[in-house]
Amino acid sequence: MLSKASSLWYIDAPEPLAVLRADHDPDPEAALALAKQLHADRDVVPIMVGTLGGCAGPDRDEVYIGCYPGVTVVCSAQAALPRPTKLAELLVRPLASDHTYLISFDTAMGWGAFAHWERGEFRRSFSSTRVNILEDEGLPLVWERPYWAGEHPVRWHAGELPDPQTLPFDAPDFADAANNEWLGFHYRAAPAQGALVPGDIAVCGFTLYAKGAAPDHTTLVDSDRSDHEIKPRRSLFGWLRGGDRVG
Repeated sequence: MLSKASSLWYIDAPEPLAVLRADHDPDPEAALALAKQLHADRDVVPIMVGTLGGCAGPDRDEVYIGCYPGVTVVCSAQAALPRPTKLAELLVRPLASDHTYLISFDTAMGWGAFAHWERGEFRRSFSSTRVNILEDEGLPLVWERPYWAGEHPVRWHAGELPDPQTLPFDAPDFADAANNEWLGFHYRAAPAQGALVPGDIAVCGFTLYAKGAAPDHTTLVDSDRSDHEIKPRRSLFGWLRGGDRVG
């Protein structure tokens, strides 16, 4: 169960879940090209291959991208917006995709957000903490009804005192429900047997440097994060050279 995510999805496939379940390797060249397009003012250096299980909520100097047929995911701190409608225009539709989805949450802050654009036209956004609605634009969607009806209340820990103005749902779970509705899998909810989980979805990782400040990539090594956080499927450098799968 992830505690933090900030992800953007660019979707053309009619069934994105089927694409993600097909166990395609993400396209590293397409990922690198997109990383450079989104960060033209930075040096972009490939670092490793991980999964959404450990890379969905990156730091500001990192970006993780998975390019699949008709489905692209970009994990970037730029998606962690209190007001999703303020997303930079470049990030709304960099690939001329049919649908753009934003899914972000941080359980430490009790915050969650989601948004949808169709062919670049805004459709729906929501962002809140457990108490305060930060943005609520566009028409609520049918799948939202059980949350507004109080069927998914905040799960308080022993000793916590609920705020009397608490919303009828936990914002991170609300955002996770949007992800499941649009992409077909959960970041946070306990998965059913055989369900797709974030650790099944590989992404290519890049570090962002100030222009001219990037080190020689041959001196870099894979992230020192624990195996619990990063589950490499293949060395990105080997991948770009056509190397064999690892892990």
